[in-house]
Amino acid sequence: MNGRGPARTQTGQAPVLELTRELIARRSQTPQDAGCQEILSARLRPLGFRCDTLVSNGVANLWARRGDTSPVVCFAGHSDVVPAGPLGEWRSDPFVPTLRDGYLYGRGAADMKASLAAFVVAVESFIASVPAHAGSIALLITSDEEGPATDGTVKVVDKLRTAGQSIDYCVVGEPTSVERLGDMIKNGRRGSLSGRLTIRGIQGHIAYPHLAKNPIHLAAPAVAELAATRWDDGNEYFPPTTWQASNVRAGTGALNVIPGNLELDFNFRYATASTPQSLRQRLEAVLAQHGLDYAIEWTEPSRPYLTPRGRLVETVGGVIRQVCAIQPELSCTGGTSDGRFIADICREVVELGPVNESIHKVNERIAVDDLEPLARLYRGILDRLLQA
Repeated sequence: MNGRGPARTQTGQAPVLELTRELIARRSQTPQDAGCQEILSARLRPLGFRCDTLVSNGVANLWARRGDTSPVVCFAGHSDVVPAGPLGEWRSDPFVPTLRDGYLYGRGAADMKASLAAFVVAVESFIASVPAHAGSIALLITSDEEGPATDGTVKVVDKLRTAGQSIDYCVVGEPTSVERLGDMIKNGRRGSLSGRLTIRGIQGHIAYPHLAKNPIHLAAPAVAELAATRWDDGNEYFPPTTWQASNVRAGTGALNVIPGNLELDFNFRYATASTPQSLRQRLEAVLAQHGLDYAIEWTEPSRPYLTPRGRLVETVGGVIRQVCAIQPELSCTGGTSDGRFIADICREVVELGPVNESIHKVNERIAVDDLEPLARLYRGILDRLLQA
């Protein structure tokens, strides 16, 4: 790696900034892609990439690959963004990329259109320097990451698995940095397990509680115990599993009626130290201990994934030290990501991307000075993994 930034374009702008602005201008609110993937494909095809589009229930997915041999190094991400939120709270139109005070503002600036742009610019730079590189380069881009994630990356992974294809190394461009670019690498994510608990009581007049059975009162001790339970101790990579109640519903709206039922939504964020089965069993044991009449509707869990220290983790850490002059922290904190699907066909998956301070907020932004270094990080990973 020569350490130089990507060359300036004919318009005089830095290439990552220019492409990021082009992508932000596309109103790709999930599950819409709004043409973002075609912008990327138009840049990749002249480089020798085979660009295949898989559409599932209106969700657009791009699988682009250059080369036919191993190792396969894949950059993965999403072109969809979350809704902009209250437009009156934005200082500029969320889909009009705006430069202000050293930042680029717009929905998706950090999550994750800058990463998509940096992927492409890094690939262009690498191929220009090493056209006969070893192995293969791939990009996997979906428009369903911010939505239910049922027709996005998981569908591409299923298709690749059916075709007998696998990935050796994958870098997901999620915004993992906390205070400055490169200060954190995600080498895994916790699993997510949700449920809707219904506790059944007996409805009645509030002045005659002996003729009713109040599910709110019945639920309170059990909920307190669930909130205080230590589900596991985590491990070297993961923090302990947590349980949180997210919504509670009961009552008819009248002040003089004891409700007949209470509904409570909850979620586990679980480490690999536990399993969905063990968490279900322990939760239901608490409910049974409190003698509750209940029912639970479980949601299909999002599985955790973990990439232990190995070649990819060490490679990414080394590139960060070279480009950003800092030692990154290795972490499995945060929400879920599509890395959990890719891990099914890829032995090593990590996440590396911009500072996440403003993601999903109004006035989402990314520091302009981080854009070209982000591409240098991705370029450095290619240099170390695919030099001929």
